[in-house]
Amino acid sequence: MTTPASLHAHLAGLHGLLTADRERTSDLISSLTRNLTSIVEATRLTATDDEHDPEGSTIAFERSHTSSLLAAANHHLADVDMALERIADGTYGRCERCSEPVSRERLLARPAARTCIACAA
Repeated sequence: MTTPASLHAHLAGLHGLLTADRERTSDLISSLTRNLTSIVEATRLTATDDEHDPEGSTIAFERSHTSSLLAAANHHLADVDMALERIADGTYGRCERCSEPVSRERLLARPAARTCIACAA
């Protein structure tokens, strides 16, 4: 049986995991933004032709790869922020699709999870 004290401790631990994840993700976003800016500036300062320059495809790949990583990090940060909001409003730990509880194990593995395992599949 889950007691209010154990539930509070569990939520506090998950809040800590989410807060640390938010900080790491924010740092990653800052780093990726700097990298993307550097890549864009480097291409702007040189007269490269992506189609004919042997370095052009590498630069285009780096720009595309960094942009994808940045988009994924921004998406993850939004998920973490929504999880923190759900903790604050008391809806954390409930599946957004079926409203059933999300298992403790899933929340420990993915604190920003919005769905139970059954609905995620």
